[in-house]
Amino acid sequence: MTAPIVLIVGAGDYIGAAIARRFAQGGFVVCLARRNGDKLTDLVDEIAASGGVAYKFSMDARDEEQTADLFKTIERDIGALDLVIFNVGGNVHFPILETTTRVFQKVWEMACFAGFLTGREAARYMVPRGRGKVFFTGASASLRGKSGYSAFAAGKAGLRMLAQSMARELGPQNIHVSHLIIDAAVDTEFIRERFRAQGKDPDRLPEDSLMNPNSVAEAYWSLYHQSKDGWSHELDLRPFSETW
Repeated sequence: MTAPIVLIVGAGDYIGAAIARRFAQGGFVVCLARRNGDKLTDLVDEIAASGGVAYKFSMDARDEEQTADLFKTIERDIGALDLVIFNVGGNVHFPILETTTRVFQKVWEMACFAGFLTGREAARYMVPRGRGKVFFTGASASLRGKSGYSAFAAGKAGLRMLAQSMARELGPQNIHVSHLIIDAAVDTEFIRERFRAQGKDPDRLPEDSLMNPNSVAEAYWSLYHQSKDGWSHELDLRPFSETW
């Protein structure tokens, strides 16, 4: 039997890495892609040391040719993809008067357009096989536009609509498409620095106020194992303390 294969586009140091570890632990061959693939070396070595198999790739998810080449390489050299996870972020703060055309377009390309490229390429290979899963990582901004986050909110809301459209189109073809809303401050150094900049000590927050990346990984693991008579096309995760 051939091990299932997952591709994580936007395999960052926190959520992406946690997803990679969880699926490697579950017996998947893990393909990891980010702009600087050299940053994945330690994670690939860690997975290998634990008995898993992982491959690293450098690619800009906003580039159509690079995205197509990535899928082609994996399908040709490693095997048929069972699951593709789009995990690219773009969470930046810009007041509307400071949001230049370049900023807005770049954030939209990261949060939305890159998701379209990843989803379309996944469909190119999965539809002829009649099976596969494509999952997208969303955010609070997928549902509401917070002050100072117009570019990010527009991109993430667009990604959500992309996922819904793909789910309706591809579901009848046995392709499970789902969108995961992470309505939370995830426990990353980036978020901790934000708290410190606001004069708050992140270590003094109530326990579990920040979302552990491993919790996101477990959600994706459970989502993958849903039977097709009960697919979720959207999940939202938030800590107990989150106001929504």
